[in-house]
Amino acid sequence: MPARVQRQMTNVVVDDLDAHKRFFTKLFAFNVDYDSEWFVHLISEGRDLELGLIRRGHDVVPADANTATGGVYLTFVVDDVDALFAEVSTGVDVIEGPHDTFYGQRRLLLRAPGGSVVDVSSPTAS
Repeated sequence: MPARVQRQMTNVVVDDLDAHKRFFTKLFAFNVDYDSEWFVHLISEGRDLELGLIRRGHDVVPADANTATGGVYLTFVVDDVDALFAEVSTGVDVIEGPHDTFYGQRRLLLRAPGGSVVDVSSPTAS
């Protein structure tokens, strides 16, 4: 029988905790729930979304997760990609500006401080 999931949190292994904390709290209004020299726990307003930032090389990080990984990116669905882009386009590394996709989303691609790709999307009216 499959395990019942009680909560899900994505952890991102980073070199610069402060830069990543600023990036995600500025763009997505995450609140800092816990902040230490090795781990930052971010939560959404309703506490339904969680993001962990863990310092690369810390003992708690599995050895295989300490190396750079590929093929993974974070997606955040927001109400209005264009409004977010207008607000934060300076000072943020933009990979691709807002554009419509064939699958009914308006999409913006950003690069987080450590190089991770962050996909920000909004459903389109159609």
